[in-house]
Amino acid sequence: MRHKLPDVPVVFVQRYTTGQVDSHSSPQLHQQLPPSMVKSVSTPAGAADQKQKKTSLPSQQQQQQSQMFSDETRARLARLRQFQFHPSNIPDSPDFGINQHITINEELKQQLKDIVSRFHAPIRYAFAYGSGVFRQGGYDAQKKPMLDFIFGVSHPGHWHALNMHQNPHHYSGLRFLGSSTVTLIQEKLGAGVYFNPYVEVDGMMIKYGVVSIDRLCKDLIDWETLYLAGRMHKPVKILRDDARVRLANQVNLTEAVRVALLTLPENFSDEELFERIAGISYTGDFRMIVGENPHKVRNIVHAQMPHFHRLYYGLLDDLPNVAVLRDGRFQQNVNPRFRELMIRKLPNTLYKKVVEEHKLYALRNKLALPEDKVELHQQIAMSPGLPKIMQTALRQIIAGPALTQSAKGIITAGPLKTSRYALEKLVKWQQAKK
Repeated sequence: MRHKLPDVPVVFVQRYTTGQVDSHSSPQLHQQLPPSMVKSVSTPAGAADQKQKKTSLPSQQQQQQSQMFSDETRARLARLRQFQFHPSNIPDSPDFGINQHITINEELKQQLKDIVSRFHAPIRYAFAYGSGVFRQGGYDAQKKPMLDFIFGVSHPGHWHALNMHQNPHHYSGLRFLGSSTVTLIQEKLGAGVYFNPYVEVDGMMIKYGVVSIDRLCKDLIDWETLYLAGRMHKPVKILRDDARVRLANQVNLTEAVRVALLTLPENFSDEELFERIAGISYTGDFRMIVGENPHKVRNIVHAQMPHFHRLYYGLLDDLPNVAVLRDGRFQQNVNPRFRELMIRKLPNTLYKKVVEEHKLYALRNKLALPEDKVELHQQIAMSPGLPKIMQTALRQIIAGPALTQSAKGIITAGPLKTSRYALEKLVKWQQAKK
């Protein structure tokens, strides 16, 4: 039986980049994990006392959290514990965001960490992603793909200056124009990421992208471009963590669940859900037409189901409108009240575009638009045209930055590396079509 609170508790998440407050609610009790997760979360005999000690924060941490959270927010967080929310979803829990940490081969993990440590310039947040880290269907297991990294840094200009001094060979001819020019191109063109591909470190070929922490967090929360937020909807291996990014990404993952639920039927499978989530960032991306494996989304999900379960199970279990059924099935409550709340809590950029698209839809279909916002949200949520509206809105967010970011690669990587990268993508695309 699902228990409800008299008033749905709200966890306030400070929007670091906009000064706004986002709210997320989730009154659910723990349920049994799917079989793919049992091994990774099972508690050894005698570990209960250790877990209890772990959740008792030292006084220094409690003082820090007293400054971070208001009395009202701390009271709400206490209620979340009372009603047995997943600790990974409670911001002041020592286990907050633990779902984001995916387990991979220990030897590979150490190799990835060693690569990051080779850079002398300070890296606050780092993750590795892609087929070089996580197995994907449709790829030749004998061939070692390039390892992909994202580095979150505090001050891109300073970072590039230090990195150019240590690794000038990583850069194209742009390095001769100085770090300020490189930073300007990074920040003003595309999605705010500067990539250096085909770099050899410790005998391995890597590609790394540099992004400011501010830009990363803003994309995770507001979905300005979905370039990095979309990548982080899928399993990534975090190599250096940062509390601010962890918080922003937990919001990002929750938002991805809401978008998927709004476009799924009342009953659905875990595969359908994860494919919908993984496909968000590819909506409108020109590379899915030419250059990417057309079965990429399905290949990613089918090969990484346990990782997707780890990322999203706790978030789903805590949502008040989702019931976890047996055999990988879920059921959502399609009551207009719940769906209205999901529309209201969409990422800022997506919310605006969905409302704009719905107004056009209403005009074409001669529907009267309610003046009351709650009624408008309900009308959007219950509209038969919502899946198409959502797809159009996502395409508007993704298409421009994806195209500009790829074009920027010609400048940042140089024509030779760009041609090599494009050729490899085309070969994979052709092979996948056979």
